[in-house]
Amino acid sequence: MNMPEDGPSGSGPAASGSGPAEPGPVRRERLLLAAALAEAGPDAATKCAGWDARDLAAHLVVREGRPDAAPGMVLSPLSFYTERVQRRTVRAVPFDRLVERFRQGPPKFSPYALPGVDKIANGVEFFVHHEDVLRARPEWRPRDISPELGEVLWRRIKIARFVLRKVQVEVTLVQPDGRSLRVSGRGPAGRRAGARGAVRVHGPVGELVLWALGRRDVADVRLTGDTDAVKTLTETGWSL
Repeated sequence: MNMPEDGPSGSGPAASGSGPAEPGPVRRERLLLAAALAEAGPDAATKCAGWDARDLAAHLVVREGRPDAAPGMVLSPLSFYTERVQRRTVRAVPFDRLVERFRQGPPKFSPYALPGVDKIANGVEFFVHHEDVLRARPEWRPRDISPELGEVLWRRIKIARFVLRKVQVEVTLVQPDGRSLRVSGRGPAGRRAGARGAVRVHGPVGELVLWALGRRDVADVRLTGDTDAVKTLTETGWSL
């Protein structure tokens, strides 16, 4: 494949004689997130705990442009270094330049610039952070997402198995069309959770992603299952 559907340039192969192709769903979400950040302004609140829009923009730029800082985004013992790089980026780079760097896509040396990586690694990231900006506004309303983005999110929603790995009940995510995926209740923790019941979380795929990644206060989902299991789940904290 010469160019992924959602490569860093976002253009993809053009149809013969038709001009540049429309950007794919992940590239579109990048552009929408950049626009939302620019509109919100650097001091705007977000639903990403402890971060304003400036912090979020710096995170997005560091994530793609500083591979040395990337491990600390998932490994707690290394998070101090990632946080230091991000703080320095906030101080050194004006907000509008951070937003523009993110909008343009990863630098050529970045692992995120490799063919196919953008589509695999960025769909959930950009969607969730876009909603972090939008849903922090008092007047926010749920937006419609395209079927194409919905499919990208559903294919990558398995990340919830990592996020919910310590949850002590069995959790299954269920879309309105009936598609479902069990995301906890596996392995030793899951076997211990067997006696505590199971919970099904119902909602559109975007809401399920937000719920699973810790935005439970703004995710429009419905929980069904054993009363004790639902209580245990709602009292359990997690985030990514």
